[in-house]
Amino acid sequence: MAIEYLKRSKSEAEIREDDAKTRATVEATLADIEKRGDAAVRELSQKFDNYAPENFRLSASEIEAAMNKVSTRDMEDIKFAQTQIRRFAQEQRASMTDVEVETLPGVILGHKNIPVQSVGCYVPGGKFPMVASAHMSVLTASVAGVPRIIASAPPVNGEPHPAIVAAMAMGGAHEIYVMGGIQAVGAMAIGTETIDPVHMLVGPGNAFVAEAKRQLYGRVGIDLFAGPTETMVIADTTVDAEICATDLLGQAEHGYNSPACMITNSRQLAEETLEEIDRLLQILPTSETASISWQDYGDMIVCDSYDEMLAVANDMAYEHVQVMTDRDDWFLEQMHSYGALFLGARTNVANGDKVIGTNHTLPTKKAGRYTGGLWVGKFLKTHSYQKVMTDEAAAMIGEYGSRLCMLEGFVGHAEQCNIRVRRYGGKNVPYGEAAE
Repeated sequence: MAIEYLKRSKSEAEIREDDAKTRATVEATLADIEKRGDAAVRELSQKFDNYAPENFRLSASEIEAAMNKVSTRDMEDIKFAQTQIRRFAQEQRASMTDVEVETLPGVILGHKNIPVQSVGCYVPGGKFPMVASAHMSVLTASVAGVPRIIASAPPVNGEPHPAIVAAMAMGGAHEIYVMGGIQAVGAMAIGTETIDPVHMLVGPGNAFVAEAKRQLYGRVGIDLFAGPTETMVIADTTVDAEICATDLLGQAEHGYNSPACMITNSRQLAEETLEEIDRLLQILPTSETASISWQDYGDMIVCDSYDEMLAVANDMAYEHVQVMTDRDDWFLEQMHSYGALFLGARTNVANGDKVIGTNHTLPTKKAGRYTGGLWVGKFLKTHSYQKVMTDEAAAMIGEYGSRLCMLEGFVGHAEQCNIRVRRYGGKNVPYGEAAE
């Protein structure tokens, strides 16, 4: 393979060093929340957000007051987006059916899809209040039938962000909190004197939020490890440098550490895109952020063939993959490790982030190799059950079970089977021996 990097991001060693610092900060903060509860949350909120209200949970009247600040146009746009997301989530839910089958005469096996009973949804604020994240987590959990949905987002300019509150409320949140960062996910997962802990945490966030979710995993379920936004453009000469550069920088503005990568089989397109990125960074209002992301986490990769482009893309397993080639459907068929695909120049990641209907909480840091993104199924647990309906079936399956348990040396297990063989099959199986 002939793969050339015209531009390369930070080394793995540098990234690991950054991750280690984040890990230590998060570990100490979560321990403090567990030890001191509400007092720790209040101090952290005051320190990082300059916000320490009497109660972090919004009352019904406070929710209504926030929603009244949202303009009519913004409210209509939020409703439109939620309609698209709800429709797709409902289709996904309908695809997940309960199962019951008689595998042998008198033997019934089945499974049920049961909602997680309580979920904490984190909605990022910070530099960019992510209204859309409320749709993606709260609304999707609601479609799944989760009975207790709590949601939290940091304050913006010292108060709840009206559009985020509106999106949470309209999406179906039962409790809404104004908390950000580690203190929000920590309080929701660990619990405090005033917040009952949840069974699952979902939602994107910065590196500290992602690391907090990683450390809390096991104590609670999580959707996935959603770290800083990643975007990849796979392009050939069917598109031009302007659209490639726009799609790269459109996601690089998320934060100072948002990876952006372009893979192409045209050296000319690669060079023109690098020049176009430099031009756009002179006029992009968020260039201060995007330029650092591109400088530290940007890659420009030139390959000889489409097969090489595919291999590199699958290996990198990026979160958003924008495919603009003469064979987009081929990439759809061949790609196996990614967060979400955006096929063709008419499609773009921003629509996926905000409105088109698919979920924007997606795997990063190569997690696309083993999981997909947040969807209605993440809020459902598939539980199996068994029923033996006849004496004949109990005795027959018990004989097999008895012998297989003894094969492994589990005598007590075998006796669970043997007692059914004796009771329902009328056979005299000596205690502690396998059924014949």
